[in-house]
Parts: sequence; C-alpha cells; structure tokens
Amino acid sequence: MSDDVPATVRSYLLTEHTDLLATASDCADAVVAGWDGKSTTDRDAVTGPLTATLRRAGVLDELPEVLAGAVDAAGYALRAQPVPAPPYVVVTSTGPVLRATLADGRLVISLRLFAIKRGSEGREQRYVRGPQAAERVVDVAFR
Repeated sequence: MSDDVPATVRSYLLTEHTDLLATASDCADAVVAGWDGKSTTDRDAVTGPLTATLRRAGVLDELPEVLAGAVDAAGYALRAQPVPAPPYVVVTSTGPVLRATLADGRLVISLRLFAIKRGSEGREQRYVRGPQAAERVVDVAFR
C-alpha cells in the first residue's frame, strides 16, 4: 500500500492514461462547441452531452479499467469488478468521477473537465470549460 495514495494514483493516471485524459478533454471541448457561448447556466447542457460524447468516444467503457488500475497502483484490491455505472463511475456537471471503497478508505478520482463559476451573491452558477492540462484535470482524494 502506498503511503501517499493520492500522489501515487495521480502519477499512475498521468503516466499510464494520457491518451484517455486527452480524449476526455476533447469530449469536453465538443460539449462546449454545442453551447451558444463559452458558458451555460443549464446543468443538463453539460451532463447529458458529456455523458453521450464520452460514451461515443469509448471513455466511459474504459473508466472501470482505469479505476481498477489506479487501485492496484496504490497497492489495494477491489472487492468487485467495477462497471461504467454508479457507484463506480458517475458523470457529474464537472466531469467523470470514479469511486472505490477500499479496506481503509474511499478513493475518489475526479476528472475536472468543467468548472462552476458563481455569479454575484452566489445566485447564478455558470458552467465553463475547466483546465486543459491533464495535470490540472486529475483530482484524487483518499479518505
């Protein structure tokens, strides 16, 4: 088991899955291309198209294998084979989230393809394209 699970998993993802991260980023760009501008206030204009685009590109089908590899890289084992559906893989308004419950914690990997910007007084939220660089997209937590 790795002493620093998030760092180990991040390194694994950035080293072993650069093509998948690039494809996911391309999918996010395709979603934005369908908007009227550079942002949207409609969550459904993000999640629905992003899910469909990731599915067409084969990313959703690859994410369970990515999760299994990340768990293995951290020195853990999964209790069951992950599938491209909850609770293992979920597409949120900021991007795909991969989750695994391990012996001594929960691993959560987020691909932050979109960001949420709050308007004045926090009333309106807008979805915008997130960071482009893979090292800024990958967010890993272990609790």
